Amino acid sequence: MTEIRNDWKLEEVEALFAMPFNDLLFKAHTIHRDNFDPNYVQVSSLLNIKTGACPEDCSYCSQSSKYDTGLEREKLMEIDLVLEQAQTAKDQGATRFCMGAAWRNPTDKSLDKVIPMIQGVKAMGMETCVTLGMLTQEQAFTLKEAGLDYYNHNLDTSKENYPNVITTRTFQDRLDTLESVQNADIHVCSGGILGLGEEQTDRASMLRSLANLDKHPDSVPLNLLVPIPGTPFEKVAPPTESEFVRTIAVARIMMPKSVVRLSAGRTDMGEAMQALCFFAGANSIFYGEQLLTTDNPDTGSDKALFETLGLNMSH
Repeated sequence: MTEIRNDWKLEEVEALFAMPFNDLLFKAHTIHRDNFDPNYVQVSSLLNIKTGACPEDCSYCSQSSKYDTGLEREKLMEIDLVLEQAQTAKDQGATRFCMGAAWRNPTDKSLDKVIPMIQGVKAMGMETCVTLGMLTQEQAFTLKEAGLDYYNHNLDTSKENYPNVITTRTFQDRLDTLESVQNADIHVCSGGILGLGEEQTDRASMLRSLANLDKHPDSVPLNLLVPIPGTPFEKVAPPTESEFVRTIAVARIMMPKSVVRLSAGRTDMGEAMQALCFFAGANSIFYGEQLLTTDNPDTGSDKALFETLGLNMSH
């Protein structure tokens, strides 16, 4: 029986990271196999419904109004276009459709415009997910009422490294939003980004913050930073392949029943690295050529990868 813990100590997490690579992967894979079909990968599709002009200063993001990254600011997308994209994603095998808007926090008026999108996607028989920034408790209840399945709000990095990445809101603000989402009984999707100038102890601390939430996130996306020219982090050295795979494995061990998603940065990962991530416990990907504003492998190459590895997209 897999034990679910919410009381991890930092030194315990650091001890997992310090295990010999083969032992760590074996442990993670064993836990993975106990809780999931090891040859099944859940597929989500992500659409940016509002691009750019965000007042936050996240140092990795092309959508911040603080940096000149050549990104055009756009209005919120029309609902027909959103639903058309959702239908395409569904036809290609995605089971969850995520919509992201570059807001610090949605106004109630902008929330009213997103609700019909959620209802439309839900009517297609797909799971719905949105990422709209910080939420009030009231807004979380409104989204639950609209039929929202998942809310994405990443911690990004450790509490300790956080001020080096973002100064326009605090780490606690993020935890507060996750609490509102959990109170409204919406599934939480929360993870982080590797490559934000963090040390291994920061990765341990970030995973500890996630695993020590009252309830583990249902979905834990782990991203490899895609350095964007014009942002402060365009020259940050990325983690090594084994450091990234280790992080996936530790996430799987700490959050045995959560779906761990291999998210941004897959265009820079070869077949072997992705295969190791799936072995270590990743069992979800984003599918489709664009993730908010960064590139993603096209659906054809993902289908080929799944075929090579004997992975299935649907049960």
